[in-house]
Amino acid sequence: MKLDHIHNVYCVGIGGIGMSALARYFHSRGKVVAGYDKTPSDITQTLCVSGISVHYEDSVADIPENFKDKATTLVIYTPAVPSTHQELQYFKAQDFVLKKRAEVLGMITKDSFCLAVAGTHGKTTTSCILAHLLDCRKAAFSAFLGGVSEDFGSNVVLQGGQYTVVEADEFDRSFLQLSPKVACITAMDADHLDIYETTGELHAAFEDFAQKLSDQGTLLVRNGLPIAGITYGIDDESDYCICHVAVQNGAYTFDIKTPEQCIEGVTFHKPGRHNLLNALAAFAMAVEIGFAPSALARDLASFKGVQRRFTYHLKSSAFAFVDDYAHHPVEIAAVYQALTEMHPGKALTAVFQPHLYSRTRDFAEDFAKELSRFDQVLLLEIYPAREEPLPGVSSSWLLEMMDHPQKKLVSKANLIEEITQCEPQILVTMGAGDIGLEVPKIKTALAHES
Repeated sequence: MKLDHIHNVYCVGIGGIGMSALARYFHSRGKVVAGYDKTPSDITQTLCVSGISVHYEDSVADIPENFKDKATTLVIYTPAVPSTHQELQYFKAQDFVLKKRAEVLGMITKDSFCLAVAGTHGKTTTSCILAHLLDCRKAAFSAFLGGVSEDFGSNVVLQGGQYTVVEADEFDRSFLQLSPKVACITAMDADHLDIYETTGELHAAFEDFAQKLSDQGTLLVRNGLPIAGITYGIDDESDYCICHVAVQNGAYTFDIKTPEQCIEGVTFHKPGRHNLLNALAAFAMAVEIGFAPSALARDLASFKGVQRRFTYHLKSSAFAFVDDYAHHPVEIAAVYQALTEMHPGKALTAVFQPHLYSRTRDFAEDFAKELSRFDQVLLLEIYPAREEPLPGVSSSWLLEMMDHPQKKLVSKANLIEEITQCEPQILVTMGAGDIGLEVPKIKTALAHES
């Protein structure tokens, strides 16, 4: 089935950030789009408003009749959907054309100039910065993003077809479906060990991804990673390098050294050295496809950010409330670094919702270590997502590992009360589950308190 020949697109898991981007893409191309998701959300509400039908019961009877014609319907699903899903089983039994999200993304981008951002951390922010830079340079491009860009107010950008920006997701080896012309690898820390089993297998998958660019493509790699490519880094001998970093009025100022020149006095407003690296990776990718470095460096200053990536919800001289998607120990460490750099001397209160039983089990000691650096820690129950509980793995088990006098297991029902009792100077909420739904309530309560 060729994409141009399909009439209907049905998405199983349509509320996911990646799936919803595909749904909106096909809807914009005049296809009839519908789908299932487990729970209503802001994303599914936005889809419904745009004219895409969404239902929330796993029921074959709820599939619209026009999507039961296998000759005209493409079914897209995510690996997170269990094989026992009734609708998925129906489509398989009726011999529909079924494609994983990554396969379809590969099909869409195959004939474009694909710019792919890979790495276990930083994909979404780097992709959003790159999309922002291309927009500033008035390039004809589309972007499929893993978060909602604050510059575009969306997780998908459809402004032409010369370039396509995509996140090259290592989960389920999805990134091997892509055909990038230019790519970067931001990090290769152990993760998704339910898929890879060992760090060696994860690294081998990144090697396979890198090989996709070996002939005519361009690969940028964060300095220190065990893969050959054009390097980027901070205060080192990388091909692209940020140096002379300073903090002024809550923003970074720095210089960028490229293989050809040095650009002085660059400004970037997103906190954290990890975000400086994300900005540099996006900048370098745009330079490598021919855009002027000096113009791109100016464009970095106007990047607004990504929802739930070090997002300030309240900020004053006495108090700040930040929300972040951090769900891996390395990401928690990056948030801690950013907070201490931007708010030196302030007491830090962290609210963390672990994501997945397997990830909690695999990195429990590292989670305990990184969380213990905060002055106070409130821990929520594990968000299971696609997983069933694992024996002995729980938030109370993780809490016991933490060598910390100011730690507590809390429920979402009592979360705001617990936060106010902490009297935080700097509050950060972290996690990849549904903790983001609590942020508006926390913001309202704390704004009222102040």
